[in-house]
Amino acid sequence: MAGMTLEDLSEKMGKIDFGMLSTRTGGGAVVSRPMSNNGEVEYQGDSFFFTDERARMVSDIAGDAQVGLTFTGAAGLLGGPPLFIAVEGNAELIRDKAQFVTHWTKDLDRWFEQGVDTPGLVMIRVHADRIHYWNGSDEGEIAL
Repeated sequence: MAGMTLEDLSEKMGKIDFGMLSTRTGGGAVVSRPMSNNGEVEYQGDSFFFTDERARMVSDIAGDAQVGLTFTGAAGLLGGPPLFIAVEGNAELIRDKAQFVTHWTKDLDRWFEQGVDTPGLVMIRVHADRIHYWNGSDEGEIAL
């Protein structure tokens, strides 16, 4: 698919459940961890993730909001190449239950048994500034 659009990438990213969220620690180290986007990718540039207030990534983001996301899609039909996506953006920590409800899916109940009422629940909104992708010999960048 030559020259992917933001809409093309959004559709493909919505089919990839897990990606890696990378943050920078106060000491300057880069730390990555798997996160589920629960199929919710609103690519006007936003991805949403839920975590616990005590998670290291929360303090990392509070100190430095610049983050990276990476996603790898399955290989295509007949062994076609997989899709690789790298997102550069800024993260926002959200603690508003009304916003939690907007982005909650039943799959999250596995991790947060009390749903949006789980004590210490935090939603991370990553707003992309730039997206790089590689899809076989097709590669490109979308600046937002």
